[in-house]
Amino acid sequence: MMQKTSFVAAAMAVSFAAGVQAYDGTHCKAPGNCWEPKPGYPDKVAGSKYDPKHDPNELNKQAESIKAMEARNQKRVENYAKTGKFVYKVEDIK
Repeated sequence: MMQKTSFVAAAMAVSFAAGVQAYDGTHCKAPGNCWEPKPGYPDKVAGSKYDPKHDPNELNKQAESIKAMEARNQKRVENYAKTGKFVYKVEDIK
């Protein structure tokens, strides 16, 4: 039992030491800013093979849904101001 415990402790010490040696801290631009691109990653992403080339129609879907949501909320607020009752379903507002 004692041998297993010492083996586990030794394995943990070795793994901790390997993790400490993996980072040398020499590539930080500022304290806490140590991100570096992989070798071969371009300075500008636009036009490279890493460019995601998003479809403008897909990007506008969220803006359109937000406009529709704001229109529904406006109808709810107007109805509440008139009647004093809050109606969630816009279809039920007369």
